[in-house]
Amino acid sequence: MVNRTREAHGFELAELNIARLLEPLDSPRLAGFVAGLEPVNAAADAAPGFVWRLKDESTADATSFRIFEDDWLLVNMSVWTTHEALHAFVYDELHRAVLRQRRDWFEHLAEAVTVLWWVPAGSRPTVAEAQERLEHLRKHGTTPYAFGLRDTVAPPAPGADYAPQ
Repeated sequence: MVNRTREAHGFELAELNIARLLEPLDSPRLAGFVAGLEPVNAAADAAPGFVWRLKDESTADATSFRIFEDDWLLVNMSVWTTHEALHAFVYDELHRAVLRQRRDWFEHLAEAVTVLWWVPAGSRPTVAEAQERLEHLRKHGTTPYAFGLRDTVAPPAPGADYAPQ
């Protein structure tokens, strides 16, 4: 564990978070969530340090992707230059306003729903890789291979990669 301000030296920070819907996306209960997708995604896209986010090109969001073979679990996955950049976006007022309403739209899950890990700069993680990292975090807790939003884990040394432990 190190200070979050250390440069990534050829690595970028991938993040996955998941949420289980309480009702279908087209239900009146989820209208506020659906209406907020475009502005929140646009804010992410424009945020300093944003690199990439998972999206279906036909909808410009990730609501068509699923994980753990669960039709009720939504996936949000993105890549950022640094931990600070991701934190700045997550705790930005627009995103926090949406987060405050999450209990209206999503089931509370007892297990970890967010995982971070370092990826070589320019690479894009897959949903399968993200699921594996989340499973690792759930089973082993914070490690350099998979860690939570509040954890501080340095990127691998140049030319290295973290392997599961």
